[in-house]
Amino acid sequence: MMNAQGFAAFAAASAGPSAAERRQRAQYTSEAVLSATPVQLVTMLYDRLMLDLSRAEAAQVSGSWLVASEQLQHAQAIVAELSSSLRIDVWDGGEGLLALYGYASTALVNANVHRDVALTREVVGLLEPLRQAWREAGSSLQAAEAAARPAATATSGLPGGALGVA
Repeated sequence: MMNAQGFAAFAAASAGPSAAERRQRAQYTSEAVLSATPVQLVTMLYDRLMLDLSRAEAAQVSGSWLVASEQLQHAQAIVAELSSSLRIDVWDGGEGLLALYGYASTALVNANVHRDVALTREVVGLLEPLRQAWREAGSSLQAAEAAARPAATATSGLPGGALGVA
């Protein structure tokens, strides 16, 4: 039989990360966001959006409506951020993407209000290809930048390009 001290130690170990670990994780996340490129930021938003939707779906299936609601509301906030940062004036497909975000937002509200897991799954199906497209775009950009770096070094004769900064 476990005594009170043993139970307290078990509960502390089972409770998840400590306050110090949470602070470290928050600092790391903050630094990652501050140092990210615009493409990386959008990719991070999509990654978190899909995580929220996955968690919401699991909570809906298990009947954990409070958890599902929290996850769906966070997903709605991310879709709102993606919508507000979209520059429809610089891309012909911007209007269509804005309409898709509007539909996804409405579907997430309805998934929450009506406790409809099918709507959550529909939004996942609509937005997952966009996440993959952003990931591929980010990878392509990184590859292009990496390929351009040796060329800049070779033309200037200085390490890191004409300014000598990598």
